[in-house]
Amino acid sequence: MKNLKRRWQLGKVRPGDGSALPEYRLWQLFSRSMLFLDLVTPSGETRVYAVDVRHMVEAKSRQQHENAVGKSPAALYRDGVQIHRSNLPTAFPVPGGVIEVATSAFGMKRVHFVAEDGTERALRPHDRSQEGLRARFGRRFPRTSAAVGVVTLLVLLTALVISLMHGAEAVTRVPAIAELVGRFVSPVDLPAWGNVVLTVAGALSAVERATRLRFNRLLDTVSS
Repeated sequence: MKNLKRRWQLGKVRPGDGSALPEYRLWQLFSRSMLFLDLVTPSGETRVYAVDVRHMVEAKSRQQHENAVGKSPAALYRDGVQIHRSNLPTAFPVPGGVIEVATSAFGMKRVHFVAEDGTERALRPHDRSQEGLRARFGRRFPRTSAAVGVVTLLVLLTALVISLMHGAEAVTRVPAIAELVGRFVSPVDLPAWGNVVLTVAGALSAVERATRLRFNRLLDTVSS
């Protein structure tokens, strides 16, 4: 399945237009992510690859956007020159492996270099991007950063448990199922304002995890 998925993602990649990598601007903080990878060639030269992701390109209009202006939601640059572009999720081919790129509703889901031997590592974010600012905060205040990570994880776990209990309650309302397993009543019944607070907290927690390139299919989708 991994090989099939990789082939499908590689098949979406198109040649780049040779344009220069645009400079990252402060106002693009929430609409753009830029991450870098340094690779050493067999001859000993260091090549700098950059993945440029534009978050504001809607999924339904990505193909039209690409055909109209020659841009894609994601592009790969080598030493500042665009060599590949693609819709997301994708896998850009690079010497010695691929760069897997995927996004979620809250930001980056995955930007990792996967080597031919299966090892992988996350790319280095641009200093002024969301991911770069979060990484800098983590380096300067490691304990506070770890505490924030624990809080966001607990918020998402709480939201997941409550969602599962409400789902079980809804399912067991069906008469046929209630006769088989009984009726389940969720012990947690939040007021309207409580549901709003939990939803907002879950979304903020998912965004915070996205800035650290942390994604769990179960946890980080429940808040969406």
